[in-house]
Amino acid sequence: MSAMRRAVEFLVTRVLRSRLGIAVGIAVLVFGIIGAARLVSGPGDPTSGLSNRPDRPITTVAPTAGDDGAFSTGAPPSPVTRPGELTPEQTAERFVAAWLGKPGTTAEQWQEGLRPLSTPVLTDKLAGVDPSGVPTGQVDGDVTLQPRAENFVEVLVPLDTGRLRLELVAPDGRWLVDAVDWEQK
Repeated sequence: MSAMRRAVEFLVTRVLRSRLGIAVGIAVLVFGIIGAARLVSGPGDPTSGLSNRPDRPITTVAPTAGDDGAFSTGAPPSPVTRPGELTPEQTAERFVAAWLGKPGTTAEQWQEGLRPLSTPVLTDKLAGVDPSGVPTGQVDGDVTLQPRAENFVEVLVPLDTGRLRLELVAPDGRWLVDAVDWEQK
C-alpha cells in the first residue's frame, strides 16, 4: 500500500468524519466562495459604500430654524418654600445631621430621624438599611445649593470622607429629600 493511498484513506475515514474535519471543510468552502465572488465581481468603485465621508455636513435641522439648544440661558428660578416650612438649606442640614447620626444609634432611631425629612419613595428605599453601613464623616465645608427649578434643588454637602449629594423636591412647597448619592474622596 502506497503512502499516498494511506494518506487519502486516513483523510477520508478519520479527519473528514470528525467535528474538526467538518468545521475545517465548511470554512474552506466558505472562503472559496467568497474568494471566487471577489474575483468575478472585479474592482469596486472606491467612492461608493459607507466607509467614505460625506463631502458636506449632514444637516438634520433646517439652518434657518433657529437655536435648537437650551430653552433658557438665564439663572434658574429661586426655590419656593411654603410659609412656615423649612427652606431647602435647613432641610438639607437637618437631613445630614440625621444621616450622620450619633454613636450607638439603632436602625429604627436612624430611620425615624430621616422619615420626616424624606419623601415616601426614599423612606421605602432606606427601609432595612443598617446605619453602620452608610458612608459617614464630619461636615467639612459649606453646603452648596444648586437650584434646578422652583420645586427641585440639588444640595452638595462636603464631608471629610467624601461628598453627599441630596436631591430635594417640594411639590407642595414643603422641601423633602428624594435622593441621596455618595462620592468617596
